[in-house]
Amino acid sequence: MKTIYPSLFCFAVILMAGCQKSINEEMQTGTLKVTFKNTVKGNQMALNSGNYSNQHGEQYTISKFKYYISNISVTGVPIVPNSLYFLVDEGNPASLSFSFDVPVNKYHAVSFTLGVDSTRNVSGAQTGALDPLNDMFWTWSSGYIMTKMEGTSPQSTVVNNKVEYHIGGFAGANNVLKTISLTIPVSTISPVEIREGKTSEVFIEADFDKWWQGTYDLKIAGNPAVTHPGALAKSISDNYAGMFSIVDIKNY
Repeated sequence: MKTIYPSLFCFAVILMAGCQKSINEEMQTGTLKVTFKNTVKGNQMALNSGNYSNQHGEQYTISKFKYYISNISVTGVPIVPNSLYFLVDEGNPASLSFSFDVPVNKYHAVSFTLGVDSTRNVSGAQTGALDPLNDMFWTWSSGYIMTKMEGTSPQSTVVNNKVEYHIGGFAGANNVLKTISLTIPVSTISPVEIREGKTSEVFIEADFDKWWQGTYDLKIAGNPAVTHPGALAKSISDNYAGMFSIVDIKNY
C-alpha cells in the first residue's frame, strides 16, 4: 500500500496538471473591438449641419441620435455579460466603440440586442449607460427609450418644425426590442480572427435612412413626433432594425 499511494498521488498530480493546461489553452483570449459608424445613405452622419432627405423628398436635419446595445455575441457565443449595456451616442465619439475579451477563434457572425430588456425596464433608474442623466429614460413612465432621434424638418407641423422620435416599449404586441444578427460577408470581408493578445475590430454601419422605410412607410408630414410606446413606435422599430450591416473587419 505504501508503494501504491505515492504512485496514485503522482498520477493525480500529472492528471491535474494536464487538465489545468487544457483549461488554460481554452481560456486564451484576444480583444474584440466593435465600432459603430452612423450614416445617412452611406455618408457619415453630421449632427446639426447635415441636410438630408427621405424617400418622399422631405428634408430634415439630425441633432440627436442614440441607441442601446446589449447581449453581444459572436457566432452564437456570448461574449459580454447580459448585465452590460452600451449607449451609442453620435454626439459622444467615445461611445461609438467598445472592447472586450473574446476566446481565440475565427468568427463569422455578430449579434446583439437593440434596446434594454424588460427586467431592466421595470427596475427603476439605474447607473452607467442606464443612468437617467443620459436622457434615455421616461421619468413619467417606467421604461427606457431604446432609440432616439431628434432634429428639424420644414415638413414638420410641430412647434419650431421639430422632429422627435423617442422609441420605446418592452411588452406585448408593441415590444420594440430587436435581436440584430449580422453575418460577415466572407466573399468580400475576412472573418473575425481572434488571436491571443491581439485585437480585431468589427465596423458596423447604422444607416439612418432605413428609419423611414421597410415594413412601414414613415412620413414626417404625417408623424413628425412619436414619443411614447404604441403601434406606431413598433412599426418604426421594424424599419430601423434593418439599418445595421458589417462593413469592415480589421485583424491587427
